[in-house]
Amino acid sequence: MKLSQVFWQTIKEDPSDAEISSHKLLIRAGLISKSAAGIYNYLPFATKVIRKIEGIIREELENIQSQEIVMSVMTPGDLWKETGRWDKMTGEMLKVQDKSGRDLCFSPTNEEAVVDIFRKFVTSYKALPVSLFQINTKFRDEIRPRFGLMRGREFSMKDAYSFHANMQCLDETYLKFYQAYSNIFQRMGLEFIIVEADGGAIAGGDKKTHEFQVLAKTGEDRVVLSREAGYAANIEKATTERAKLNFAPVSDLKSVATPNKKTIEEVCTFLNIPQYQSIKCLVYTAIYGLKEANYLIMLLGDDELNELKLKNLLNADHIRPATSDVLHKFGLVAGFIGPISELGTTRVLVDQAISIDNSFIVGANKADEHLSGFCVKRDLKKYETVDLRLSKKDDVVKGTKAKVEIVGGIEVGHIFQLGDNYTKSMKATVLDQNGKAQFPLMGCYGIGVTRTMQAAIEQNHDEFGIKWPMAIAPFHVHLVEIGKSEEFKVQANKIYSELKSHGIEVLFDDRNQGPGFKLKDAELLGLPIIVTLGERDMQATGEVDLKIRKTMQSQKIKLNDLLPRIKQIMSEQLK
Repeated sequence: MKLSQVFWQTIKEDPSDAEISSHKLLIRAGLISKSAAGIYNYLPFATKVIRKIEGIIREELENIQSQEIVMSVMTPGDLWKETGRWDKMTGEMLKVQDKSGRDLCFSPTNEEAVVDIFRKFVTSYKALPVSLFQINTKFRDEIRPRFGLMRGREFSMKDAYSFHANMQCLDETYLKFYQAYSNIFQRMGLEFIIVEADGGAIAGGDKKTHEFQVLAKTGEDRVVLSREAGYAANIEKATTERAKLNFAPVSDLKSVATPNKKTIEEVCTFLNIPQYQSIKCLVYTAIYGLKEANYLIMLLGDDELNELKLKNLLNADHIRPATSDVLHKFGLVAGFIGPISELGTTRVLVDQAISIDNSFIVGANKADEHLSGFCVKRDLKKYETVDLRLSKKDDVVKGTKAKVEIVGGIEVGHIFQLGDNYTKSMKATVLDQNGKAQFPLMGCYGIGVTRTMQAAIEQNHDEFGIKWPMAIAPFHVHLVEIGKSEEFKVQANKIYSELKSHGIEVLFDDRNQGPGFKLKDAELLGLPIIVTLGERDMQATGEVDLKIRKTMQSQKIKLNDLLPRIKQIMSEQLK
């Protein structure tokens, strides 16, 4: 493709609303343009990348006998009402009504729609398993869209769904998707890890689920990783332990004045003790439909609460920190909350990192006062020991001495085992071998297509621009022409045509622009191989300049060696 004939324009300055590098580069390199908050148009070069990502996905899913369909973007509200999600997903779902007053929504996900398709056509266990996938547009009405395509409202996604007669069959298909996803991201040339994850509202319960995370320093997710122990988990799911701590021996309970010391850090600095020798007490309210319940949470002073663990433990619809009215009701003073107050029926949840046999500093439920010598086993009549802390750096993998690190990750794929939640609520049954109706088990498997494109940039860029992996780059070679004579231009066109004839995707910069302008654009767009055809060098030595964008290494290549060298680089980068 010749740039003189292409719809493409780069931008020198970073867009004012872009916070992370990949978002800035998508716009500066002329790949996307903003239509509205969280909604983007994909320009020609981005569209080429998206098609390559889709092609890899299709090949790998067809290899495991998953069949492609296309479901409607607009979904009838009646389907969502069958599962109860019409009312539950009010935050992200964009709802409309047609001229007849029928409820519709822009699909944020398609469990209901695919179950409706399934139940219309499959009636016997003999037709199972069924595996269907689509690549389609989704819409989620994010309250605060940000990071470009990472947290956009409209996006392209591959979602697949499978139906099974039994758990063994579901496990087998789940494993196939697990391997297919590994193949997909390996073929894209991305560095990724597979982590244990939380199924959230879609999967529910404690069913098997994994995330595929592209590693990136500014990734919006935090991943708990131990290469030594071969352990990886999303920080919301991770169950690590503190390394050995020196807790204070048990002692008598007594009051300690802590004037104007409200935070754990202030109190422990004032008392000259490490923060882990104190206990942080939090009060949370859990919402169950129209009902509420309050819980006292106890953590080591330097630990943080994992709210997702708490929500799952309580099986609550929502959780939130208790209001000042709730604290006042139980006689608790913000900044000095302790576990000694009479809490009635409120459950007390003690994180398992706390040694119940040792002494700690706790709030005294009085302003400017704490208690020393508090011992959980001795001083609490009723409590539950649970895992509620958020994992952090220098924790160890449970049952080992292997330390963990916290790395940045971008979730690009997520696979779930759904069980029969959706088939049961939508009364989708098949007859088993005994002629008895049963609800098939389901699996759900998603890949964010446009999200993957941006994740690839976030992982592969430098101060000059993008560094595309070969497999998903819009073109393989950026051919830059620097010269003015007609004879030279004819020769440059011959080189361009020869490379194309060998199946190499070439972007030929034949524009009437200066060399600095062209080379900056080439580095910004970041195609894997940049070849500069300089008229002077070609006339003097018969050589051209070849740069590998990934490493920025340049070398002089004889024209006769150019094609073999490009093929060699492509072969190496596509392994």
